[in-house]
Amino acid sequence: MPEITRFYGIIIKMFFKPKEHEPAHIHAIYNEYVGIFDICSSEMIDGDLPNKAQGIVKEWLVLHQNELLQMWQSQLITKLPPLE
Repeated sequence: MPEITRFYGIIIKMFFKPKEHEPAHIHAIYNEYVGIFDICSSEMIDGDLPNKAQGIVKEWLVLHQNELLQMWQSQLITKLPPLE
């Protein structure tokens, strides 16, 4: 799964499969925790990521929503800046 960025110990990745793999989403990995976030709604749709880490990921996701949707549609991963 290609890495898009990392910040505050959180790694953001995206993985592509055929269309049945919708909705467009990212994976956030923090130590042994994982959260899957819907790119359009910025909500965690699966996983056990702690609440504080969820908030950090959502903040970053809102800033980069357009770029992430473009990556999902084109299936071309690019690096994005971390949350500062």
